[in-house]
Amino acid sequence: MTEDYRPEERSPLEKLMGGRPFWVVVKLALVSLFVGFVMSVFGFNAVDLVNGAIDLVREAIRDGAGLFRQMGAYVLAGAAIVVPVWLLMRLSRRR
Repeated sequence: MTEDYRPEERSPLEKLMGGRPFWVVVKLALVSLFVGFVMSVFGFNAVDLVNGAIDLVREAIRDGAGLFRQMGAYVLAGAAIVVPVWLLMRLSRRR
């Protein structure tokens, strides 16, 4: 008789893509067309989105570095008081 096609016996490419490659490509093209149209209606384009994402990452890194710089300043300011007080307490306990 005829051999039945079973989903468990899919090729590695079909498993990777989630279906038959031709139909996956067709679906992706249609969804891309729709999303591109909606983006153009709202005035977005891919270059602006990529540049926005790059700027977001760049600002997050800059703000993170600023945070660590500010924390370092707090540690140094606190150490200017804490370390001498600790040293005086340690020296006073020895006597």
